[in-house]
Amino acid sequence: MTQIETPKVVKKKLFSPIWLLPLIALALGAWLGIKSIRESGVEVRIHFPSASGIDVGKTLVRYQGLTVGKVVDISIDDQLQGVYVDLLMDYRSTPFLKDETKFWLVTPKASITGVEGLDALFSGNYIAIQPGDGDYRNEFIAEDQAPPVAPGADGLMIELTSEGLGSLDVGSQVFYRQIPVGNIVGYRLVNDDSILFNAYIEKKYAHLVKQDSRFWNVSGLALDATLSGIKVKTESLAAILAGGVSFSSSPGSDKAEANQTFAIFEDKDSALGGISFTLTAKDADSLSTGADIVYRGINIGRITHTQLSESGVSFDAVIENQYADLVGQDSQFWLEGADLSLSGIKHAARLVTGNVVAFLPGSGERQTSYKLLDTAPQQGLFPVIVHLTSDENPGIRAGAQVRYKQLPIGEVSAVEFKQDFSALDYQINIWPEFASLLRQDSYFVAESALAIDASLEGVSVSTRDLDTFTKGAISLNPGKSDKTFNPKQPLPLFANTQQAESYFSQLNRLRVELSSADGAGLSAHSPIYYKKMQIGEVERVDWHSDSEQFKLVLGIDKAFAKLVKPNSVFWRNGALSVDASLNGLKVDLAPLEGAIKGSVSLGLLDADSQGNQTHLYGSEEMARAKATPINISFDANTRLSAHAPIRYLGHQIGEVERVKLNQDLQTVTVDAYLYGDYAAPFLADDAQYFIVDAEISLSGVSAAETLLTGPYVSVLPGQSQHSISQFIGRVESPAKLSQDALTFTLVDDNLGSMKVGTPIVFRGIKIGEIKQVQLSDNGTQVLMTAQIAKHYRHLVNQTSQFWDLSGIKVDLGLFSGAQIETGSLETIIAGGIGVATESSSSQTNQIAEGQQFELHPKVDPNWLKWAPNQQTID
Repeated sequence: MTQIETPKVVKKKLFSPIWLLPLIALALGAWLGIKSIRESGVEVRIHFPSASGIDVGKTLVRYQGLTVGKVVDISIDDQLQGVYVDLLMDYRSTPFLKDETKFWLVTPKASITGVEGLDALFSGNYIAIQPGDGDYRNEFIAEDQAPPVAPGADGLMIELTSEGLGSLDVGSQVFYRQIPVGNIVGYRLVNDDSILFNAYIEKKYAHLVKQDSRFWNVSGLALDATLSGIKVKTESLAAILAGGVSFSSSPGSDKAEANQTFAIFEDKDSALGGISFTLTAKDADSLSTGADIVYRGINIGRITHTQLSESGVSFDAVIENQYADLVGQDSQFWLEGADLSLSGIKHAARLVTGNVVAFLPGSGERQTSYKLLDTAPQQGLFPVIVHLTSDENPGIRAGAQVRYKQLPIGEVSAVEFKQDFSALDYQINIWPEFASLLRQDSYFVAESALAIDASLEGVSVSTRDLDTFTKGAISLNPGKSDKTFNPKQPLPLFANTQQAESYFSQLNRLRVELSSADGAGLSAHSPIYYKKMQIGEVERVDWHSDSEQFKLVLGIDKAFAKLVKPNSVFWRNGALSVDASLNGLKVDLAPLEGAIKGSVSLGLLDADSQGNQTHLYGSEEMARAKATPINISFDANTRLSAHAPIRYLGHQIGEVERVKLNQDLQTVTVDAYLYGDYAAPFLADDAQYFIVDAEISLSGVSAAETLLTGPYVSVLPGQSQHSISQFIGRVESPAKLSQDALTFTLVDDNLGSMKVGTPIVFRGIKIGEIKQVQLSDNGTQVLMTAQIAKHYRHLVNQTSQFWDLSGIKVDLGLFSGAQIETGSLETIIAGGIGVATESSSSQTNQIAEGQQFELHPKVDPNWLKWAPNQQTID
């Protein structure tokens, strides 16, 4: 029989996957279309004067070396005045296309200042772009030349003005102290009467340009030809060829701002200038622009401009800044030329160079205008006579000049001894016009023809003229006092400036006297530092035999006198300090001068701490610890070294500074310090100092740490209220007796193996120990001071017996055999004392303090049978 299968019904799908392909293709095509439109570029049109050097499809548009577009078409404008250059710019350049964006053609250009557009020489001409601000636009007019570099974080743009272009050009360098710091990047004509230069200063030199900077032209050569010779000045070879500008700035002035405008002067003298004023005269027949202003043969200024005035002629004059102090309210100016007489011609050079303006200094506030006299004024004043004194003659002879700022203001008229020959007296004549320079605190310094100053800072050599070499010279320092000079009061003459500064510095110094156990490697002029800055110097180091101490006199400069306070301390510096620990290595090197001469440091403790301003500590650690100096005497065979610690119960409370053998050769004196926080109880006259050193015995090693560190000083505090600073130390430690323990004495014929620390054992348990051993007064017995701990003192009383547990006791008999008695291993090696008590302790049989008991050589067997019921006695 045929079986028919049941048909399978399949539901038809509503969406076939095959339809995804056209959807994906449609989305991909849309994305490619949008991307193509978005990245198709931006069309820009630029108007150029001509198409010279521009090719379609070849000329590129570049920004900072990156290609951002290219030329796609060139067409002539409607007025036939130029061409339109169509560019296709990268779509990413759209944000750059603003109102102030600039385009220009870059072509190779060679000039004296260098080669511009060197990259275009190899890759061809290209159009450069400089982005700007404003709204979006796509039509521009090309620049004739590259715009100036824009100011920004990479440098400083400034503007310089000048009446003419001169030798300056784009690329001319800007100099500071003959170092190129920038260059001229552009220039243009302003208001048809001046030139405005755009100058770029490199970032690392931008801080040199100040608000009051002065600029001057250094192009070419400056030639100064006179009868005295020919002077040629130039800034550099580059400035000769390409021109240049130099400038100078005041150190304390504020920095210049971007695009700040400065004037360019003709030369350095005009730029730096001096004090300006005018001279008035009836006519200008005998004087012309450029004439020198002369004082005692030295040119101190010049006439800069001549012009007509209502009453005649006005001369603009400038005197250099270094001589500005000579100009006062009553200063006088007059014409002076060659002087012809029967005796000869004076100032013959003026027959060629013309007249000069002679000058007589004055005092008071300077004026803005002075009258130019035809002849020299009649002074009719006598010189001011001044007397100077010095211990030695620094090479000054009669006829030597007296100078102020290297200008002569008088001369030495006499040099002679004082009547008692204690010093030298100099009589000098100060010309009347300089009398106002003399004040109550004025002083004079001798000049040297050749002065060599060699120090750690370097070597300085200065020379003077021939007159200084033959006769010497004296310089005046007028001082700052408001009080007038007293001619009857002699003024000091110093051999040099350093001596003068030292003299006046010492007058105002704060003096501090310190004591020290040694000279600390110090001498006169050793520096004093505060945080490694010098604040004074050691003036004197003296030895005082009565106190066996050195006395040091410190001079603290006036400016730092306030550092000496109740919490101030002083310490001497080491040339090199090395602190090595597990935390690392710390090396402290003293300043070089202090390392050579020795030095002292001043430090400040906490505001509420009391320092010591009369003692020089050996180190900073001692000073800041407010250490108290002490002296300890020990036997000469004491093994102790400098820097050994002083300890109490293991805690360091001081340090040994020095150990020296005394003249008796039997003792040593230890100079040490106690830290201030712990000093008081250890300065009591009953304090005990002793040496702690390693001891090796069968019982072990005591003070084992001293095997590595060396012996140290241990101390027990005293109870006395009387303090001292000199102690007699002991080699052995004193007995450390507990106040609440039971103390008594054991007596034996020999010490045997007993020693300090030997335990006292009750039924195998330590209940006390030997604290001290000594001979009796008659030398027949050994007295051992023993102590029983407080909580065991009821175990012993007057019925107690004590015996020696040390070693091994062997009793041999022919018939009885061998009997061996031993204690514990500890008592076999180190010794020990056994104790047994027959009766219970009571108020009537207690041991009195200091009571003596015999120490038996061995135990009685009956003692070991004692077992009284012991109770604690209140």
